[in-house]
Amino acid sequence: MVTTCSVLGSAQAPPNWLDPYRANAERLIAAARADQFAWHRLAELTDTFGARFTGSANLERAIQWAVATMRRDGLEQVRTEPVMGPKWVRGRESLEIVEPPQHVIPVLGLGGSIGTPAGGIEADVLVVNDGAELERRSSEAAGRIVLFNVPYTDYGATVPYRAGGAVMAARHGAVGMLVRSVGPIGLRTVHTGGMSYAEGVPRIPAAAVSVEDAERIARLIARGVRVRLRLAMEGRFDPDAQTFNVVGELRGSERPEEIVLIGCHFDSWDVGTGASDDAVGCIVTWETVRLMKALNIRPKRTIRLVLFTNEENGLRGANAYRDRYLNDAANHVFALESDSGVFAPARLGFTGSAAARAIIGDIARLLAPIGMQTVIDGGGGADIGPIAAAGKVPTMAYAGDATRYFTIHHTPADTVDRIDPTEVSTAAASIAAMVYVIADMPQRLPK
Repeated sequence: MVTTCSVLGSAQAPPNWLDPYRANAERLIAAARADQFAWHRLAELTDTFGARFTGSANLERAIQWAVATMRRDGLEQVRTEPVMGPKWVRGRESLEIVEPPQHVIPVLGLGGSIGTPAGGIEADVLVVNDGAELERRSSEAAGRIVLFNVPYTDYGATVPYRAGGAVMAARHGAVGMLVRSVGPIGLRTVHTGGMSYAEGVPRIPAAAVSVEDAERIARLIARGVRVRLRLAMEGRFDPDAQTFNVVGELRGSERPEEIVLIGCHFDSWDVGTGASDDAVGCIVTWETVRLMKALNIRPKRTIRLVLFTNEENGLRGANAYRDRYLNDAANHVFALESDSGVFAPARLGFTGSAAARAIIGDIARLLAPIGMQTVIDGGGGADIGPIAAAGKVPTMAYAGDATRYFTIHHTPADTVDRIDPTEVSTAAASIAAMVYVIADMPQRLPK
């Protein structure tokens, strides 16, 4: 996620050095906003292939579709690049209150969790509000299911309890871990996500519950009511599975060896259809090269679109890309990732040198007609991160409104119906115009 700090860009007219690029930037913006093509492609992807979890047939079918569709769009050097990805299988799972009156609770196992024994586990609940409270009440945790009822503030502050809560609870003798879903309150929606274990610490099953159910259990216990749960999970890892990054390019007219990298992650969790996380990021970055091809705009540098695989539970695609292109890392002049949704109000965020920041601020003024002229600090992403670190590459992120995004993040509610076509076209227009100028400038963006 990008973070607000200083801002670049203003409502002032773009400086004169941008004159050669203004007409094409305006053409790209107009074409992106002329219809709802991008939204309909997003709907086609998510409706047809649904959840695209690493190791699933859905993801592999979607990869084949992406390759065929890129070729129909006229992209160049379209190819798949192999990646071995982890294959975690959810299986059946259930959670219920058995004391007081029996009540079924919606639950989602956390990605990477082990399963329970065949008959499940049954134990009383210990509710804690944070790790410090667990430390204070360590003697009460043994033999119980620990529920981290941690109020959501922002993703970065709250997600460690999802990722590491099982280890924290197991160190105090817990037999299971539940985490209050990481996100604002929704409609009793449950958020899954990745978790991990640690060497030397017992592995216990870990799952998420909705905000409403976490609060209900906490209220019952606060009244002195004993709450006993039965948790059953079949989560397991199968052998690693073959998957692929998908790559398509628009080759540079003068400096094809210099790469402007744009991308997203094509995989999603196994619930919902991953529309905001991150199908929409794939579609709006893909639009950059599709629109340039359609409008016969060919910048000096190569624009490379990558649909990365396995971001959600391994980052295998990002690391495979870095390893494959490590010798060319220094020739990556810019990298942009869209993996924070497109919900308005959205912003572009940038990370780079002061000299690069000044240029980005100038270019951003071309986006004033669509209200995207303000660029904030903080740009990058999990998938472009490894190659950017290797090549010291300036990075950018397109980030939608965090509250709207994290309300449906990693849930069954992450569907295309929640995304406005105008938000999709605004993202596509912003990225296309920005990337075009960076790819066509006489000098590469300074590092």
